[in-house]
Amino acid sequence: MFNIITKTITLPDGRTITIETGKLARQADGAVVVRMGNTMLLATVVSNPEPKLGIDFLPLSVDYQEKFASAGRIPGSFQKREGRLSDHEILVSRLVDRALRPMFPEDFHSDTQVNIFLISADAEVLPDALAALAASAALMITDVPFGGPISEVRVAKINGQYLINPPTSLLKEASLDLIVAASAKDICMVEGEMNEASEQEVVEALKVAHEVIKMQCAVQKELEAACGKTEKRTFEHVTHDEALREQVRVACYDKIYAVAQQGSDNKNVRKDGFKGVLKAYLEQLKAENPETAINEGLVKRYYHDLEWEASRRLVLDERKRLDSRQLDQIRPIACEVDFLPNPHGSALFTRGETQSLTTVTLGTKLDEQIIDTTMYYGMNRFMLHYNFPGFSTGEVKPNRGPGRREIGHGNLAHRSIKKILPADADNPYTIRIVSDILESNGSSSMATVCAGTLALMDAGIKIKAPVAGIAMGLITDNTGKYAVLSDILGDEDHLGDMDFKVTGTEKGITACQMDMKVDGLSYDVLVEALDQARRGRLHILGEMKKAIAATRDDLKPHAPRAVTIKIPQDQIGAIIGPGGKIVQEIQRSSGATVNIEEKENAGFVTIFATNKESMDKAIGRVKGIVAIPEEGETYEGVVKTIQPFGAFVEFMPGKDGLLHISEIKWERLETMDGILQVGETIKVKLVEVDKKTGKYRLSAKALLPRPEGMPEPQPRREREGGGERRDDRNRGDRPEGNRNRY
Repeated sequence: MFNIITKTITLPDGRTITIETGKLARQADGAVVVRMGNTMLLATVVSNPEPKLGIDFLPLSVDYQEKFASAGRIPGSFQKREGRLSDHEILVSRLVDRALRPMFPEDFHSDTQVNIFLISADAEVLPDALAALAASAALMITDVPFGGPISEVRVAKINGQYLINPPTSLLKEASLDLIVAASAKDICMVEGEMNEASEQEVVEALKVAHEVIKMQCAVQKELEAACGKTEKRTFEHVTHDEALREQVRVACYDKIYAVAQQGSDNKNVRKDGFKGVLKAYLEQLKAENPETAINEGLVKRYYHDLEWEASRRLVLDERKRLDSRQLDQIRPIACEVDFLPNPHGSALFTRGETQSLTTVTLGTKLDEQIIDTTMYYGMNRFMLHYNFPGFSTGEVKPNRGPGRREIGHGNLAHRSIKKILPADADNPYTIRIVSDILESNGSSSMATVCAGTLALMDAGIKIKAPVAGIAMGLITDNTGKYAVLSDILGDEDHLGDMDFKVTGTEKGITACQMDMKVDGLSYDVLVEALDQARRGRLHILGEMKKAIAATRDDLKPHAPRAVTIKIPQDQIGAIIGPGGKIVQEIQRSSGATVNIEEKENAGFVTIFATNKESMDKAIGRVKGIVAIPEEGETYEGVVKTIQPFGAFVEFMPGKDGLLHISEIKWERLETMDGILQVGETIKVKLVEVDKKTGKYRLSAKALLPRPEGMPEPQPRREREGGGERRDDRNRGDRPEGNRNRY
């Protein structure tokens, strides 16, 4: 019934990945199941045989979706079913899309859809590192003109070793975590984060990943041959007019080059210059051929090809950029902090024609984000949201929530800044950063990283070190010429062969993202790009320090105050009290919010307050409850109850001790009448903690001078046989019935 074909990949550590086709989804153009451990992905491909009319791009859609049943879970949503893709699923979809898209012919315009479903989830095998392998394998067994295969792996540096697709439990120890996609020949996509890694570490990781990817690509070629799909479909989606192409070149190339050569740091000036040449040429054509219909679509296509070519030749031949900068020159930078009066932290970062207005909001534990995905359920205390409205590029665009690009850019900035946040034990806040891009001409995600850092410092968050980001570009030709560009413009992103974003501190890299549009990036060029990026990053950090050199010593006056106190695990109940009585009383009396968590065999009490007085009251109560009373220490207590033999005094929150009648004054007291009042404050000394019962004996007279002539207390005497006992504690008379109370 089934013609099943299976191929196996063996990883360096002996674990295996299998690729199977022929059993599931047989009506799709191509379908495979990729399995590693108990993680299984179903990838399908469907491509229309006819082109989509009226477009000049590849209509490729890639959707990755995790089925909750794969992990034995029911979705937590109201509908209790899978809905729109989560941010995590969108990010994985982008990883696959960015790896696949450059491998298709530019003039292939058929609607093509790639679906990747997680159908079985193994907690120790993350599916994101297998998704592109599954998609590529499914494409390889179709007749779609896909220039693969490609594959993707995770490479992590753990305890000094580079591991491929390591178990999930080991990733928490990783100092470097990259997803790398490549063909058998070249790396085409990189994304990941690291703990201030060196440029050399990144290059070493890419080399390790590429060796395994080469092996996975070879197995896909075997699968393609076994399925008999080595012949791909022929297509002709664009009809060219070579005579017209040459005519446009002769008439326009020199004029286009002259506009590019003028060099302006205003993109609208350059845009108007290029448009002017095209407009004049179209008017000339119509005037010269009044009886002939002009194919404006082809004219514009050939014209934009020349614009692309001329701009690249300017860089390669004259080492000059569209805005007249040197190849490694950074655009002018302006930084402002405390730009907005009411947010807890804010910054305005402007680099050339790219501008980010970023805010920081500090919240309590109640503001934490619930993460409910197939592979993970938990809480998130750090959020970064990136917004890219249409007006930032002078366009009309409805605001309908974040698109895939905005989610991807925000995730890169989130990864970059996450690495420099203080540890949870030192940071009790839920933090939300929002970057609104007000103007854009390239590198807006990197502006978000810089503005986010400045806003955190303005908010008073004790970050480990400032972090900045820079976008690098590359232009090459088939003669071996190349140029590495620092801080690329939007136009340079479009006309270049690489978009390589690098973020980091003065010490090293915290995150990176690279997309290649051509084959043949050598490691030597990559090393040069990374070194040039480091120099640019240090320059940007220097400009940021001019606005704020160090994190503010304190939060803004209107920011919420938060303090976390670590307590012994067995003291959690003492703070909560019966039915929450104690913690509720602390909140009521202080006006602060108190949250208690148990983790890592300890208790963590987080206190949030809007002013210092409330904070101090709550801290005092909590510390008082968990403090360990020490013999010989002096305390200020409150009389709680009075008995004939003395008074019980609360000398620490929740801790009462007996102040015996004989310990109030040096003079002998016959009665407690009129000596003390309930609620009265009195200074006492803790003279004894009973090691068996844990009860406390207090003394007020020990803090008073001994009257002259009063004899010293007698040393303890004990008769043999266990009779009456006296000691040096000057107990005085006490009723027989109360002898054993304290």
